[in-house]
Amino acid sequence: MAAENHTDISEFLLLGLSDDPALQLLIYGFFLSMYLVMVLGNLLIILAIISDAYLHTPMYFFLSNLSFVDFCFTSTTVPNMLVNIETHSKDISYMECLTQMYFFMMLGRLDNFLLTVMAYDRFVPICHPLHYTVIMNPRLCGLLVLMSWFTMTLVALVNSLLILRLSFSLETEIPHFFCDLAQILKVAHSDTLINNICLYVLTVLLGVFPVMGILFFYSKIVSCLMSMSSTAGKTKAFSTCGSHLCVVWLFYGTGVGVYLSSAVTPSSQSSAIASVMYTVVTSMLNPFIYSLRNKDMKGALGRLLSMAASCL
Repeated sequence: MAAENHTDISEFLLLGLSDDPALQLLIYGFFLSMYLVMVLGNLLIILAIISDAYLHTPMYFFLSNLSFVDFCFTSTTVPNMLVNIETHSKDISYMECLTQMYFFMMLGRLDNFLLTVMAYDRFVPICHPLHYTVIMNPRLCGLLVLMSWFTMTLVALVNSLLILRLSFSLETEIPHFFCDLAQILKVAHSDTLINNICLYVLTVLLGVFPVMGILFFYSKIVSCLMSMSSTAGKTKAFSTCGSHLCVVWLFYGTGVGVYLSSAVTPSSQSSAIASVMYTVVTSMLNPFIYSLRNKDMKGALGRLLSMAASCL
């Protein structure tokens, strides 16, 4: 099929996870269930933090932002996939594909920065407890979140604008259930060298530096805990850090898993299935990790549900 300029492209075809009609209903139910659980869990976390004055602290401010980003992150891909399965359609318009890709990149990378900021928020009260309220003031917390949003918005915009210079064949097929940048570059008919260089450089910078930051903060935390004489203090500190460490492990573990699956297995379908963990399961499990391991959060959720029940 002859290559056409991108201005003539009206749509792409998302091939999804499987072409087997017998599996479509199962996939639909599976994703719909996970999406509803994700929405409910993250919205409950956000509402509990907003409604409970006791949770108006930097730690829960960052957690509410993480829950909002997780909600938006999964919502960029799953609803469109469910609609395509229900309507037996694989079409997605050119602009819808670019928009989905833009928000997916921005929100996914924003998770990296928020997890790093949350690691810093764990580091300060443990290593500098007397200065915590001065350092982690509302102005700094707001500035850290705004800088994260601004940086990721700009980075995603650069990647999206570089896509506009590429050409594609009519009805280009993308072997994924959403518009993934790496898959789009593979099916382009023009030179993608600049795009690939930009993608790899930004991936290294925005992946390595947040991880290095998290490792640095937790190395300092472990060093401070080793010098503590109080067992109760160590237990409380480990409890405070435990939820965040679980989320960090889940986020980066699934991300590395997706990368390794695509590198080891040439099958695009295998890579798409592996990315389900990264795009859906992580966002679904985060609220449970934070609520089940946190007494304050469980108390706030209980009060929120009681208040909601009394209003019915």
